[in-house]
Amino acid sequence: MEKQFLALVVREQADGSFTRSIDQRTIDDLPEGDVLVRVLYSSLNYKDALSASGNKGVTKTYPHTPGIDAAGVVEESRSADFQPGAEVLVSGYELGVSIPGGFGQFIRVPADRVMPRPEGLTLYESMVYGTAGFTAAASVAALIESGVSSGDGPVLVTGATGGVGSFAVALLAREGYEVVAATGKLEQRDYLTRLGASEVIHRQELLEGAGRPLLKSRWAGVVDTVGGAYLAAAIAAARYQGTVTACGNAAGAELHTTVFPFILRGVRLLGIDTAQLPLPQRKTLWQRIAGEWKLPGLEQIGRRVSFAELDAEIERILAGGQTGRVVVDLWAD
Repeated sequence: MEKQFLALVVREQADGSFTRSIDQRTIDDLPEGDVLVRVLYSSLNYKDALSASGNKGVTKTYPHTPGIDAAGVVEESRSADFQPGAEVLVSGYELGVSIPGGFGQFIRVPADRVMPRPEGLTLYESMVYGTAGFTAAASVAALIESGVSSGDGPVLVTGATGGVGSFAVALLAREGYEVVAATGKLEQRDYLTRLGASEVIHRQELLEGAGRPLLKSRWAGVVDTVGGAYLAAAIAAARYQGTVTACGNAAGAELHTTVFPFILRGVRLLGIDTAQLPLPQRKTLWQRIAGEWKLPGLEQIGRRVSFAELDAEIERILAGGQTGRVVVDLWAD
């Protein structure tokens, strides 16, 4: 009898609406691949929520199982690089976008999409980070590599209570930066302060004077996780030779700015993408996360939920109500 498992399945209805349900699937339902992984943990990212709500800009074909992150144990392998029982991570590429993802208890993927669990992280801890923490680490690394040092001035993090923002605040503080956290949830001030923020401001403060080509010079660096008007305002307020990283679009995909921050202040705008990051670079960054950038108190950022609770968490993140990281335990009762 073919092995059965549970997966969140999103379906498009005849009227154009979408439904979600936890369904029983079989291994035969999975695409071909070298490595079959029993997924123990996944994590909830904004991209997952978009896919789970029928966003055709993320996932074009339904029915579909989202989940761009997966951490688990090799069940079967046709690759000499991975033996049954090995603990592994799979994230990025097309997982949870165009092929069934980590919101299923099993996935099957090509061997070149799989990496061993980084030494220093448990499978659960790796999913507290997940793509959000990995993207935050890539953003902080880009700031450092661009020459922004901790003595240059404050570094702004937008969307600071979200998954990427939370990790960016904590990682920057760990590196000694003065971190200004911008959020629409000032009631989470204590949370952000515990992560290491030197100052917490309401996101609307960033938009004061917005629309002008240049604003008062404030930020030595920026980790922008939301895009839209907030990214434009951050660029306009960046200091001379400041660096702005951009990795999200929850506040809008359009960017209305001018050339003046770039030609008068030498501002650098760096796009951050981790979905297609080559495996060697992915492994290097994960090793850094598991080593010098492993944060104490990951329980402050991560929150474990069961498979049955996932649907409510998807609605929460779409409504802008998620704080920190949600880790999905796929085998919890």
